[in-house]
Amino acid sequence: MSTLIDGLSLGAIYALIALGYTMVYGIAKMLNFAHGDVIMVGAYTVFTTLMMGNGIWAKILAVVVTVVVCTVLGVCVEKCAYRPLRGASPLAVLITAIGVSYLLQGVAQISFGAKSHPVDFTIKGSVGGINYHTIVTLIVATVIMVSLTLFVNFTRTGRAMVAVSEDRAAAQLMGVNVNRIIMLTFAIGSALAACASLFYLMQIPSVSPTLGSMPGIKAFTAAVIGGIGSIPGAMIGGVVLGVIEKLALSIPVIAPYTTAIEFSFLIIVLLVKPTGLLGKKRREKV
Repeated sequence: MSTLIDGLSLGAIYALIALGYTMVYGIAKMLNFAHGDVIMVGAYTVFTTLMMGNGIWAKILAVVVTVVVCTVLGVCVEKCAYRPLRGASPLAVLITAIGVSYLLQGVAQISFGAKSHPVDFTIKGSVGGINYHTIVTLIVATVIMVSLTLFVNFTRTGRAMVAVSEDRAAAQLMGVNVNRIIMLTFAIGSALAACASLFYLMQIPSVSPTLGSMPGIKAFTAAVIGGIGSIPGAMIGGVVLGVIEKLALSIPVIAPYTTAIEFSFLIIVLLVKPTGLLGKKRREKV
């Protein structure tokens, strides 16, 4: 039972990161491979903030500062790196995203060094054999994902996001500020990555320049499993991947092959349903 709950907790983290991938792809039609490194920036923000103290108020301050820093970073990256390439080829945007990823890792390595640093951001204690940080992760991540779903479906801005996702040109003709919507999408995705970095530090209390690489790749895998561009799909894909990972790690015989099992599951899903579990086929206008 505890393995399943741990898997759901890890899956919730992957889902939060995958939501950033799938929202940006669904609305801006680009893959932001620098998204995983926003998690790393968030983790270093926590590390830097906690150097001033490690009490409860310092941790609350770290949460607020991390969300603000990552949100501002997402907006700056979109405005400086991606907006000038709005009409460029997908390959140019992809290369730019990879370049931004390496830039963020390089800045982190120059600023903090290549070695990992311990970060005490865990919530000590347990109930019924389940750690408090696991419970907090599940509850807060669920609230965030439900709130995001309600925001997209029932607010004017959310409906504008859906309109831009369906047909950017038509949305612009209807008075939607496309640049503003895309910038807001990056801001929301980066804020979700900030929350994911906080939960990730509760499970792995250390930070390094490459911290966001593997969670970013697995979250992208979760987004593809669920159907890239689908918000419910990203949630389902993240949870499924987290449960598979924890179940595989709990079996000593197959534990060393956990990552291979996860990506094998991705291949199987794509062979059966190429658009992902909840993905839809889109007709391309010529």
